[in-house]
Amino acid sequence: MSVSALPPRGNGSRRGRPAARWLRPGIGIKRWLLLVFLGLLLIALAVAALIRQIYRTTPSSEPAAQVVDVLTLQFLDPTLRIIVPIALGVVLLVIGMWRLMSVVLEPFRTGEEPLAELLYQRRWRARGPRIVAIGGGRGLSVLLRGLKEHTSNITAVVTVADDGGSSGRLRRELGVPPMGDIRDCIAALADAEPQMTKLLLYRFKQEAGASGEAALPTADASAANGGVPANGDFRGHAFGNLLITALTDISGGDFEEGVRLSNRVLAVRGKVVPVAPVALTLHAEYRDGTVLTGQEQIAHRAGINRVWLSPADVAPSPEALNAIAEADLIVLGPGSLYTSIIPGLLLPELHRALEQVAAPVVFICNVATQVGETEGYALSDHVDALRRHGLLELVDGVLVNDNFHARAPHNYPAAPVRIDVTSLAGGPRLLLRDIVDSAKAHHHDPHKLAAAVMTLDESRELARRAARTPSR
Repeated sequence: MSVSALPPRGNGSRRGRPAARWLRPGIGIKRWLLLVFLGLLLIALAVAALIRQIYRTTPSSEPAAQVVDVLTLQFLDPTLRIIVPIALGVVLLVIGMWRLMSVVLEPFRTGEEPLAELLYQRRWRARGPRIVAIGGGRGLSVLLRGLKEHTSNITAVVTVADDGGSSGRLRRELGVPPMGDIRDCIAALADAEPQMTKLLLYRFKQEAGASGEAALPTADASAANGGVPANGDFRGHAFGNLLITALTDISGGDFEEGVRLSNRVLAVRGKVVPVAPVALTLHAEYRDGTVLTGQEQIAHRAGINRVWLSPADVAPSPEALNAIAEADLIVLGPGSLYTSIIPGLLLPELHRALEQVAAPVVFICNVATQVGETEGYALSDHVDALRRHGLLELVDGVLVNDNFHARAPHNYPAAPVRIDVTSLAGGPRLLLRDIVDSAKAHHHDPHKLAAAVMTLDESRELARRAARTPSR
C-alpha cells in the first residue's frame, strides 16, 4: 500500500468494528499477538502433557484422577470436549488483549478517535517519505498541516529574519532570534491541532484592562526578569513566542535547543528547526536604487530587485543540513517570495547542501500575489526572482496552481498568479496542479497541496536534473 493511499481517518462505519481495526495490515500488532499465542500454546501443551501423565498413571478412584476428569470435560460428548475449550479460549483471549491494549494506550489518546485508528495512522505515517520544507510565513504552515496526514518524517527549516510584531519586539528587547514563523509551523505540526494552534497563536490583549495593567516593559526590565516581560505584562505578545523564549532561556540561551524542546513539549509530527541559530537581518535593493533594511519594511513595497542577509556568513543549523542530506524530497515554499523563501536559501553552506543533495527540489509558487512584495507578479516573475538570486539552478520542478475558479474575497487587493509561460526552457519542469483553496483564492488548500507533493514523491515524476557544480 502506497503512502499517498493512506486510508482516511476513522469514520462511523469503522467505529462499529473495533476488533477488526487491530488486525489491519501495518498496525504492528498481529506479530506480537502471534508471539503471545505461541507462548500460551507451549504452556498449554505442557499442561496437557501433565494431565495426560496423571490420567495414565493415577487410578480413577483417586481424587487427582477425578479432578482431571472434570478438567478434561469427560462428562461431555468427545466432539464438544474439543469445541468448547477452543471457543472459550478464543473469547477470553480477544477480550483480554482488547482490554489490555485499551488500558496501555489510553494515556496517549488525544481525542475521540479510536485508539486502533490512532495507532494505525501513526504507523503508516512513520513509514512515509522524508520531506524537508524550507521557507516561512503562513504558506509553509499550510503545507505542513496537510503533509502531516501523510508522513511523520517532516523537517521544516524556517527563516529567522522577521523583525515585526511580537517576534520583533522579543528580538529587540531580549536579543533572541524571531520565532513567529517557527511558532506557526510547530502549531501546524502539533498532534492536538487545532486546539494547540489556538493556544500558540493566542495574543494577549493590547488594551489595558479594568485591573489597570502596567505599561509594556523596557528592554532592561525584560532582561533583568530572566527573559520574560516584566510586571507580568504580556500585552501584544503571542503565547507561542513566549513559550519558545522561555524554553530558550531554560536551555541557557541556546535558541536551537529551545526550539528542540518546543518540538518535544508540543509533540509535533516531524520537527521544526531554525535555518540558523541567530537572528538574520534582511536587506533589499529596489529597481529605483532604494535600499531598505528589515523584513517588515521590505514586505510592503513593490519593485524589489534583489535581497541579501547580514551577517552573510552565518552557518546554518546542523539539523537542517542533516535533514537535507537525508531527504527524499525537498520543498521550497510556499510563502512570501522575498521575505520568507529566498532569505534562508542565501546562506552559502545551505546553498551548497542543496547543490549536492540527491533528492529532487520543488519550488511551490504562490497562488496569489502579495500587495507590495510581489504585486503584479506572474509565474515568470517568480521564476526570474529565483534566477536573479542564483537559486533556479537548484530547482528541479515548479509546482503551480492551474485552477482559477476559486472564490476571491470581495475587494481583495491581490490577484491570482497568472501562468504566462508553458515551459521553462533548459530549467526546471513546470508542474500544473489544482492546489488552491476553493473558498479562498489567495490561499493554498493544505490537503490538495500535500496530495500533489506526495504524488511527486511516490510517482518519481520529479527527477533530479544534471548534477550541479558546487559554488566556490
